[in-house]
Amino acid sequence: MRYRTLGRTGIKVSPYALGAMMFGAVGNNDYEQSLRMVDKALEAGINFVDTADMYSHGESEEIVGRALKGRRDRIVLATKSNLPMGEDPNQRGNSRRWIMTAVEDSLRRLQTDYIDVFQMHRPDPDTDIEETLSALTDLVRSGKVRAIGSSTTPASEIVEAQWVAERRGYERFRTEQPPYSILDRGIEREVLPMAQKYGLGVLVWSPLAQGQLTGRSPEELSRTAHFKHMSDPRRLEAVEQLMPVADAAGLKLTHLAMAFTIAHPAVTSAIIGPRTMEQLDDALAGADVVLADDVLDQIDKIVPPGTDVGRLDMDYDTPAVLDASLRRRPVDDRAAA
Repeated sequence: MRYRTLGRTGIKVSPYALGAMMFGAVGNNDYEQSLRMVDKALEAGINFVDTADMYSHGESEEIVGRALKGRRDRIVLATKSNLPMGEDPNQRGNSRRWIMTAVEDSLRRLQTDYIDVFQMHRPDPDTDIEETLSALTDLVRSGKVRAIGSSTTPASEIVEAQWVAERRGYERFRTEQPPYSILDRGIEREVLPMAQKYGLGVLVWSPLAQGQLTGRSPEELSRTAHFKHMSDPRRLEAVEQLMPVADAAGLKLTHLAMAFTIAHPAVTSAIIGPRTMEQLDDALAGADVVLADDVLDQIDKIVPPGTDVGRLDMDYDTPAVLDASLRRRPVDDRAAA
């Protein structure tokens, strides 16, 4: 496996990262099978493991910590915080108060004394970015975190964070973890060019579009997922058009989809998030696939560069989209002067 440099950190990582979201109650309750999947991924040359505190409410981190015992130093370990970890309104977000607690909790569950890449799972409109970067800087300087990153963050907010870090002398985000697949190419317009400009490593999630690019039928997928985008006719039609492209190239659709994501020069690694050993075996079988330009051209005709086919339900919405009052003038001000 050819390793890549994670942005400008100097850290070498595999082009596939093992995602642990499916480890634990949300995905696979079989702890032993999850441990074996980690073993197999590492044996195949993967050295990058990504998890988060909220995956199965901490179970995923516990499983990863157990799996990496005795070989932690050979693995680049990434985790995240931001999403709710309890009913308390302060057990979430990007405040200094919560970040410091979340890191200590993750270190305990992961059975390690440092995290290679600690990421903000989502932006936090309620917290000043200076507050967040100040806390993360202290963690880096204490040695508990080696590098920091963002996830599913608009390009404008990533750039703002870069400027604040430079102005205040804080550690800056070194990575971004956005959604990216053949069906979800919107980040090609601004996020990926911005990452290249600022030297960020890019770790993409959902390269198989929540399973839609596995070749499974819509009926099968509907039994295992509850997202509206899974039944979006535009996405289903695009998948139908992609299948013959994969067949003509002599590839499984999963292998075409994964190879597409890591072909972009801004992408460092793509996260594979297997729930079963069979899914992991399938992903690893396509690790050496390289797409020819004519295949990429055919994909571009089906899903044009920089466009999303529909929208992932779990994507990030800014306050300007969620809060109607930010999009509407007061009634008294709406009449033309």
